Formats: sequence, structure tokens, C-alpha cells
Amino acid sequence: MFESLEWIGDYLPVLVVVALAAVTVFKGAKQVPQGEEWTVERFGKYVRTLRPGLSVIIPYVDSVGMKVNMRERVLDVDSQKVITSDNAAVTVDGVTFYQVVDPVKVSYQVNDAERAIMNLVTTNIRTVLGSMNLDDALSKRDSINARLLKIVDDATEPWGIKVTRIEIKDVSPPDELLDAMAKQMKSEREKRAMILESEGRKQSAILIADGEREAAVLNAEGERQAAFKQAEARERLAEADAKATRDVSEAITQGDIKAVNFFIAQEYTKALAAIGSSQNNKVVMIPLEASSLIGSLSGILSVAKGALSEDQEPHRGGRE
Repeated sequence: MFESLEWIGDYLPVLVVVALAAVTVFKGAKQVPQGEEWTVERFGKYVRTLRPGLSVIIPYVDSVGMKVNMRERVLDVDSQKVITSDNAAVTVDGVTFYQVVDPVKVSYQVNDAERAIMNLVTTNIRTVLGSMNLDDALSKRDSINARLLKIVDDATEPWGIKVTRIEIKDVSPPDELLDAMAKQMKSEREKRAMILESEGRKQSAILIADGEREAAVLNAEGERQAAFKQAEARERLAEADAKATRDVSEAITQGDIKAVNFFIAQEYTKALAAIGSSQNNKVVMIPLEASSLIGSLSGILSVAKGALSEDQEPHRGGRE
């Protein structure tokens, strides 16, 4: 037994040296995982930063200071009550996305970075929403997010932190305010419906008036064309009467008594027709001499025969 102990005593210095070498290697070799960066301190003062992978430091002199997560992280913003500029109390919550871009600054410029970011976002949510009325707070979500992002990102830049996004998740008015907003929306919809209905009636009246105006124009145009045709017909009738009168006058000048009888019989017949077609009298009693009417008719026949004989003579001459 003592002999075995003597063997250990002989190799004790070697074992101590081996153990010290193992501890030295362990303290000098550092493996940094992907997505992290470590700061190295020498006697408590920062000297350099270890990147992902295997690195070596001076054992017993250098030590790892802070292990910084360089990946983008999300931070939930707790719900809080905010009073808008028109004295409406709303409950707001959100979410913040940030990433460390400088491990040295985040390690030595700020203590508890997450708590600092949370306080910044919470304070500025009250500031931004408090300067807006309720309608803008409910509808201009993108504008609120952009303003918050700019303010918080500028504030965290000295800490080596980049705030990538700030999103307002929910803006909740109280129940009584929601009821009032629902009634307002209902009245607005009814108002728009009434406006649309009145506009429809207006357009319908305009279309009807335009149709009536066009119809009146077309009717007037038709009446004008009819009047023109009637005037043209009267003109032609007058020309025919004038021609007949000239022919009768020439016949009288030449001493043809038959033409005079024809003209008188024609006018006499027209007068009888006008009297017989009158609507005011049912029975018309007119003294009439049959011999005069028969003589007039015989004169008409003589004139007609004479005209026919004159028309036939040129045709015979042409045949010969």
C-alpha cells in the first residue's frame, strides 16, 4: 500500500502540470456560437470582441465579459391606458422588434437594455397618442407606428441597438364609447343612403326633363315639316287655281261661252258641297233650278269634248 502511494508521490508533479495545462487550455480557448458575440476584458477593462467560432484569449489575464445575443428579438409592450387630445380614454398595447448592432455599446453604455427599451416605447406611446384625437388614433395606425419607430430608434442608437419595427396591436376604447361610435356610424350610413336616394331622384328628374325636351323638339320639328308640306300643297293648289282662272279668262276673251259655263258650274258645285257638309245643319232646303244646273253641266261636257278633240287631232296628224 505504501509502495503505491510512493508511486503517486513520484508522479504528482507531472499530474499537477497536466491538470494545470488542461485548465489553461480550457481558460484560453473559447468557442462562440453563431448569433452571439462576446466581449473580452483584461483585468476588468474591455480589450476586444470575440466573433462566432473558435477564439483564443490569454488565460488568467483575459476573461469573457458579456455574452451578447446579436439576433433580432421581440419585446411585448404591456397594455396601458392613454388619454387622447379629445379626452377619450383608450387601452393600447403593442410589440417592438430590435437588434443589437454594437455589442460593446450595449454591454457598457446601458444597463438592462430590454427594460430601457420598454420604458421608452411605453412613454412615447402615451406622448404620440395623447397628441391625437380618437378618430386619428383609431385610423392612422401606420402614422403612429412610424412616429414611434423614429423616436425610439433615435433614442437607442447610442446604446448600439437598432429598433426595426414598432407595431400597435390594439387600440380599445371603452364600451360606452364604442356604443356611441356605433350609433354615429349608423347615422352616417343613413345619411349617405338618403343623399344617394335624393341624388337618384334628381338624376331621374333630369333624365325625364331631357326626354320631354327632346320629344318637344322632335314634335316641333315634325309640325314644322307638316306645316311646310301643307303650305307647299296650298301653294301648288293656288297655282293650279290661278292657271285655271287664266285659262278661263283667255277663253272668255276669245268669246268661248262654254268655258264661262264650266267655271260657273264648278264654283256652284263646290258651294253645294260645302253647304251639304256643314255640321250645324241636318237638313238643307235650297231652291234650285234644274234647267240652269243641267245647262251648266252640258257646258262642262262641251268643254271637255272640245279639249279631248283638240288632244286627238295632233295624234292623228302624227299618224298620217
